[in-house]
Amino acid sequence: MQHQNKDYELIDSGDGEKLERFGSVVLSRPDPQALWRKHLDEKEWKKADASFSRSEASAEWTYKKEKLEKWPIEYGGLKFWIKPTAFKHTGIFPEQIANWDWMREVLKGNEGADVLNLFGYTGGASLACAQVGAKVVHVDGSKSAIAWARENAELSGLAEKPIRWILEDARVFVGREVKRGNKYDGIIMDPPAFGHGANKEIWKIEEDFLLLVEDCIKLLKDKPIFFIINGYSAGYSAIAYDNVLKVLVEKFGGRIEIGELTLGESGTDRLLPCGIFARWRS
Repeated sequence: MQHQNKDYELIDSGDGEKLERFGSVVLSRPDPQALWRKHLDEKEWKKADASFSRSEASAEWTYKKEKLEKWPIEYGGLKFWIKPTAFKHTGIFPEQIANWDWMREVLKGNEGADVLNLFGYTGGASLACAQVGAKVVHVDGSKSAIAWARENAELSGLAEKPIRWILEDARVFVGREVKRGNKYDGIIMDPPAFGHGANKEIWKIEEDFLLLVEDCIKLLKDKPIFFIINGYSAGYSAIAYDNVLKVLVEKFGGRIEIGELTLGESGTDRLLPCGIFARWRS
């Protein structure tokens, strides 16, 4: 699917940082994957509207002029509110566009498919699925992330779509769904390496991930459509996720594809690695 993505650009990267444009706003922030040298000189980087820096004592945004609260952008056929957060994030992971397009494609012709999105964050994947007629259950343990996702749905003109917004720990919710006998056509999960549920439940990927996946497999319908796992900062290989999903091929047939999510840098042939994925489709 071709989108006009004029509202996002990876301008430069290197020396452990990245320089990005969200709409008309340029942000500089750390990125440990950027092991190489920057292309642009320092004066170009200094033009950024805001920069995030981290020291032993603090982590904070520094603004060139006034503090930037939030502003809208259009990206990947959706609209998002961008808000610089205390953890250097902006509310969108632009590399996920590849997954949104993939989900839209596998859901084509499956109007009314039931999709579960765990660790749904600000809603990109939920909105992409809702756009093509899926009924989505969006689960996140953060109240502010759920509120933000709902704002994005409204901004994207998708507020009336059948999306249920659930503030709950992913494991607790999935465990309840198994007991209730609810079933899904597609499951999306983007688990952090470490996190907290809605009631301060501790999530550690090395302890909780496999049990969650196994419970999710119990939630799949007899002829499911897809299952996708994203990995951002846990340090695992996409091959590890591939091995976890092989059980789906044994059970339902279909195929798995794995890889890295990347962002292309303007004016160069460099790709910034942004995480991994493993996705199964029937």
